Amino acid sequence: MVSGPYTSGASTTADRAENLRLLNTAALELFRRGYLPVIGVNMALPMIWSASGAQAENAFESIMMPVSLALVDRCDGCLRVGGPSKGADNEVAAFRAKGKPVYSDLEELPPCG
Repeated sequence: MVSGPYTSGASTTADRAENLRLLNTAALELFRRGYLPVIGVNMALPMIWSASGAQAENAFESIMMPVSLALVDRCDGCLRVGGPSKGADNEVAAFRAKGKPVYSDLEELPPCG
């Protein structure tokens, strides 16, 4: 799983798009190395865009983080990228609590396969 800021430090749509670009770029590099990466934000955004009412207003709490944290059970490890992010830090803590590896640099990852 690739974990990093999406809304943290992003006051505009362009800022969030840049954060997502960073996550997706890291995921692409993982894929090129033989991994099958996932990003919680990418899994949650289609549901958030489809939500309405109170659920849409509280999408981070009601959709984004629950989806991201559920992925921890299905992923072997985490690559933490980008700057400060409470959500990404929560994901990292969940990986560590399950004894799963957390990496802060692509070069730390073992060869895939």
